[in-house]
Amino acid sequence: MLEKLLTEKRNPRSMALDQMSNLEIITLMNQEDYQVIETIKKNTESIDQVIEDVVAVFKNGGRLFYIGAGTSGRLGILDAVECVPTFSTNPEMVQGLIAGGVTALTEAVEGSEDSLSLAEADLRQVGLSEKDYVLGISASGRTPYVIGGLNYAKQVGAKTGALSCNSPAEISQYAEQKIELPVGPEVLTGSTRLKAGTAQKLVLNMISTISMIRLGKVFNNLMVDVKPTNKKLVERSKRIIMEATGVSAEVAEEYYREADQNVKLAIMQILTGIDVATASKLLAEHQGNIREAIQDAK
Repeated sequence: MLEKLLTEKRNPRSMALDQMSNLEIITLMNQEDYQVIETIKKNTESIDQVIEDVVAVFKNGGRLFYIGAGTSGRLGILDAVECVPTFSTNPEMVQGLIAGGVTALTEAVEGSEDSLSLAEADLRQVGLSEKDYVLGISASGRTPYVIGGLNYAKQVGAKTGALSCNSPAEISQYAEQKIELPVGPEVLTGSTRLKAGTAQKLVLNMISTISMIRLGKVFNNLMVDVKPTNKKLVERSKRIIMEATGVSAEVAEEYYREADQNVKLAIMQILTGIDVATASKLLAEHQGNIREAIQDAK
């Protein structure tokens, strides 16, 4: 079965991999990575369909869960945790679940990805409901942990999607929407942390970023919902205010303090002339969508 999967086949261009120079391998890997971009380009419509469903789930108060094993699971967790500082999301809004739990982030947990029941247990623990969305991620497209999770998600009525790097992929049969990215055999045979992992990361970037844009967490191309959890992000927040409004650093600092480090409120005050309380009320009325709130204020 495995030998039939594109992700497991040997790449004819890298048969003499261990005899090639560093520069030859770098060049080859770079050339192979171009296939990732081309494959994603051919699948933009299926990515768009998943994003539309995820946005609808968020607007209805639901959550997004990435589920996967190994590299796929780690990439899901990476994307999920980065939503918090980038978009000030509640940690529960986007979550990553990996076969074997937290231990599997740094070491292999034997047999966990081969279980059809572990993902169900993990999803039960987080209280999966019909309001949520589950995206199964699997380079091979056949991971039992993911299949079990998608099956359980369908049972509870949650929306489902499947992201894989083979076509046709087995996990696609268990999801309402599918994204299949056949990026071809890896330079190092079967090492799906390479092209397959890159393809998955790029698509997850699109899903989370575009979903947050649709929720109004971006103004122009500025991350106006950034969470100032360290000095760098505090300074970035002030620069965002300056970029969005054209004010000086001193003025940005003043409004930033007055808005209690809320970038959106500071920008709204400067662009509309309203006070913090009014800006806060309008933002709440428009579910945090700053552009809609500004238009309403004007």
